[in-house]
Amino acid sequence: MALGAAAYLIVKYLHVLGAIVLLGTGSGIAFFMLMAHRTGDAAFIARTAAVVVFADWLFTASAVLIQPVTGYLLLGANAAALKQSWVVASLALYVVAGAFWLPVVWMQMRMRDLAAAAAAARTPLPAAYQRLFRLWFLFGFPGFGSVALIVWLMIARPATWP
Repeated sequence: MALGAAAYLIVKYLHVLGAIVLLGTGSGIAFFMLMAHRTGDAAFIARTAAVVVFADWLFTASAVLIQPVTGYLLLGANAAALKQSWVVASLALYVVAGAFWLPVVWMQMRMRDLAAAAAAARTPLPAAYQRLFRLWFLFGFPGFGSVALIVWLMIARPATWP
């Protein structure tokens, strides 16, 4: 697909911006959820998790949708084949990231609800919250790590097979 010079730069800008949003939102969400969790304050955790869930749907989901579209357009504009090793690896990692991100968003919503219920009842955070937090924390490594590796692949474009 041929893109004019201006269109190419716009698409490339949107693609890079999407990568920045994915990395920035991911690290920001992880930081704020971790800091809220460390307080042990159920009401604070519930409020923080509510904002985190909103940010995930607004920013992360938008970037998740725009990345494959802009990536496809850039590949076509550069005559790059979908079979190039860095592209194949990036797409596989994108699936991995999504496979961990979707459950994480559900966990955040559930942790929000559990924390809100504990705050309303003036009770400690339940064991279910603690289990979800540990799982949420563990899921963050492959989810966020995949996105970070994709960005490196986009920059380095290593060729591991012809």
